Amino acid sequence: MAMAWCLAVLDQAQASAGALRVSGMFGDHMVLQRGQPVPVWGWATPGMRVIVSLAEQEQVCTADSGGAWRVVLSPLSAGGPHELVVSSEETIRFSDVLVGDVWICSGQSNMEMHMRPGPDAVYNAEQEVAGANYPGIRLFTVPRTSRFEPQTDIQTEGWSVCSPDSVLTFSAVGYFFGRNLHEHLKVPIGLINSSKGASPAEAWTSTDALRSLPEFWEVVEELPARIAQSQAMFPEYSRQSDLWNRLLEERDAGQVDGKALWATPDFDDSRWRTMPVPEFWENAGYPDFDGVMWFRRAVELPLDWTGRPLKLGLCTVNDMDRAYINGVEVGRFESASGWTAPRVYDIPPQCAMPGPNMVAVRVFDVGNKGGLCGSSDDLWIRRADAPSAAPVSLAGEWRLNPGLDLKSIPPKPAPPPLLESNHRTPGVLFNAMVAPMIPFAVKGVIWYQGESNTGRAGEYAALFPAMIQDWRSRWAQDSLPFLFVQLASIGQGPPEPVDDNMSRLREAQTKALALPDTAMVVTIDIGDPVNGHPRNKQDVGRRLAAAAQRVAYGENLVAWGPLFKECSIEGDAVRIRFDSTGGGLVASDGRPLRGFAISGEDRMFVWADAHIEGDAVVVSSSHVMKPVAVRYAWSSYPDANLCNAEGFPASPFRTDSWPQKDTQDQQPL
Repeated sequence: MAMAWCLAVLDQAQASAGALRVSGMFGDHMVLQRGQPVPVWGWATPGMRVIVSLAEQEQVCTADSGGAWRVVLSPLSAGGPHELVVSSEETIRFSDVLVGDVWICSGQSNMEMHMRPGPDAVYNAEQEVAGANYPGIRLFTVPRTSRFEPQTDIQTEGWSVCSPDSVLTFSAVGYFFGRNLHEHLKVPIGLINSSKGASPAEAWTSTDALRSLPEFWEVVEELPARIAQSQAMFPEYSRQSDLWNRLLEERDAGQVDGKALWATPDFDDSRWRTMPVPEFWENAGYPDFDGVMWFRRAVELPLDWTGRPLKLGLCTVNDMDRAYINGVEVGRFESASGWTAPRVYDIPPQCAMPGPNMVAVRVFDVGNKGGLCGSSDDLWIRRADAPSAAPVSLAGEWRLNPGLDLKSIPPKPAPPPLLESNHRTPGVLFNAMVAPMIPFAVKGVIWYQGESNTGRAGEYAALFPAMIQDWRSRWAQDSLPFLFVQLASIGQGPPEPVDDNMSRLREAQTKALALPDTAMVVTIDIGDPVNGHPRNKQDVGRRLAAAAQRVAYGENLVAWGPLFKECSIEGDAVRIRFDSTGGGLVASDGRPLRGFAISGEDRMFVWADAHIEGDAVVVSSSHVMKPVAVRYAWSSYPDANLCNAEGFPASPFRTDSWPQKDTQDQQPL
């Protein structure tokens, strides 16, 4: 039986049982959208009268035959706090409700990338997190899951007030965007983080919308049969997975008969290696290790902590962990998709003792980098009954030893072709992470995605606008502002002009600007040659906020960089004209322009000389007497420096429409 069907049955059962419910989008500390009608909805006993009140408004409705009810509050002015009250035979109250602007923050891993400090964290992560005290900003994270059928409700941890604690696992781009808007507009800002790493755009698009695209029609039509096939395969896959997990436990040298031998205080670890923690173990002598690694560290606790409830804080763990104090397990987190989650575990009073205490952590990494790898500020033991008291730091030298190398056992069984946990299937993220939000009133959307569609630029050129229009249709807002980030640079600058997948994908993104009320943030100047998740998320948020000021708030400002407008051939040179030149075209570093390539009819591009003349750039090369085409910043990691006087970089472009000859595959992020 499909999980989605089970959930639908559960929803109906809950509704028919008569319990008054409000959509999981609503909660204490939320932000409601100002200046728009505000839908409020939920479920109750069919025929039940439901009353919704907020800020001197009261709306009444009756639950329909399926138990669903909905009211629409009249537009509200920014402010608060208010109380939202929903009542029938019982009453539900949501307190500390603000009214302001609500933005959806969606996309893949560069939007998901969190604020928690660590080796690959955003710039100045510790300071940024410490300063994240913004009571007027509220945060909401949609659970990262997938479904084959559109969901009507959502279960989350609710809304939280922006603080150093709540911002840790929130989208860095979303936070910096919201902070800029909040400081500029002086109104409450609600941020909804609905993002999932390594997700393609088709997963965020409804299957109804995908049917209109020739590239996806057949795929969508075949989905029901493929889903049924995968569900039929699931019992055997589950059995094989159970056997593999049992083998994983049995082959772990740190365990004997299911007991954590390497966590006990009297275990002799004198022959183990040592490394500074936090850090990835790849940087400490285990460059190719994936599997189970055990960590141990003795720590002296104050005598007066004996018999008191304590807490253990672990920094970011990549990917899963079990934590022990003196051989007693005090907590575990074993969801590979949740490595960004904070690890704070309760230590029972009887576990800690006077003198040295042994802290042990079993870390299981399934691929890429592994270890205790966050911030040293998040690695501690502290008193649970006195949270303001100074903690005992666990940062420093730890002993470590491999418990199981994954290469020593058979590979984990491959899942059926489609599972509801497969976030790359068309429509599944829309169903699970977008549909339940509708029709929650929002101001707009910021979007950072495209890496997972690299290599399919022609397809993306139609898919991405279709997704935008799909969302606008679902929210019944034809002019819903949609602001997106063009892919950042990654890799090495080519010695000669190239034509690669990343350039083509950026071009496909640019084509979405043909839709009204859209804007694109260019980030080729703030990428990273070796990291697909650039650390400079501050400028991404700032540029998105500037775009929002213009598109969503109608402010008259230069909000993005030069965009190719037209070109003309003038003898042996090509004159390029731009839109959005602002205060004028300039080189970002004051040096001669770089990043331009020129070609004749032979379609062989060479680096070109380029200089600024007014609102145009004139491009030429002594090697091309009869130029036909010009390209700018046309590589995965372009060395390019054209921008406007406001500091916004020019977007990559090409004047030709020639098909791609060479490809350079990019890895999805």
